[in-house]
Amino acid sequence: MKEYLVIGRTNGTTRNGSSYAQLKVADTEGSMTVSVWDLQPIQPPVVGQIVAFRNITDNAGKKSCQPTDLAVGKVAEADHPLYNLLPRPIRRGDWNTCIEQLISYCHDTQLVPIIRDFADKLFRPYSEYPAATTVHHAYAGGLLNHTYQMLHMFEGLYPCLPYTIKPERVILAILFHDYGKVYEYTRQGDPQPDMYLMGHIYLSAHKLHNVLDEKGVPAEEVKRIVHCVLAHHGEREYGSPVVPCTQEAAIVTYLDNISAKTDTMEGTGEMEHNYALGTHVVKG
Repeated sequence: MKEYLVIGRTNGTTRNGSSYAQLKVADTEGSMTVSVWDLQPIQPPVVGQIVAFRNITDNAGKKSCQPTDLAVGKVAEADHPLYNLLPRPIRRGDWNTCIEQLISYCHDTQLVPIIRDFADKLFRPYSEYPAATTVHHAYAGGLLNHTYQMLHMFEGLYPCLPYTIKPERVILAILFHDYGKVYEYTRQGDPQPDMYLMGHIYLSAHKLHNVLDEKGVPAEEVKRIVHCVLAHHGEREYGSPVVPCTQEAAIVTYLDNISAKTDTMEGTGEMEHNYALGTHVVKG
């Protein structure tokens, strides 16, 4: 049987109350999504494991199988040919280099130490948690990859902007914009009560607000920075409590969108319809 690497998993419940798992799997030729009926959330496979299918039913492009048609293998190790299909957390040296380059753009002597301190503190938890259960960066360490992508894009973007942008606001907002996801999910990507009780936008903004207050940052500056976190989903229909009304907030929103949507396309199969994007994805 042909082997695949599980690169994403979403657990769900059918209308009749049966559990199922939607697996996003990939091999060297591409990726596909397969729904496995009657699979409990605690049952394997997990992201990073090798699987094979004895039989797949294809109904108008929607692939599915029964648990008896699924063969689950071990977690892929570095010598496995599919190992590198799953993005791995950013190396600490690359993270540090990016942070130092961004700090070279900064001039606020009160905010720079906060950036450096939390860039160091957040690296480890971000390297262990996913950025989502599905859609984008839905794997262990995805939160770090997503945050790094946004920081690295801003690293290249800022020197091109002919505007009076305060980079410290953007950097801090990017570092904290998804902080709440370490409380929304387990390391395996399972939802936690805080996802429904408060949500990651509130959790992230609340944490950043407290950090800035404790460091004695002026109240008006705190508002400008926290606004970037509150507005990062861009529109109220996407869960944003406010919409971006500063240039810094707009930059954070667009960088978040670029990182999330390109990763969503990366994990979608050739000519597969992606409901989050509202389109079929064409590759090659």
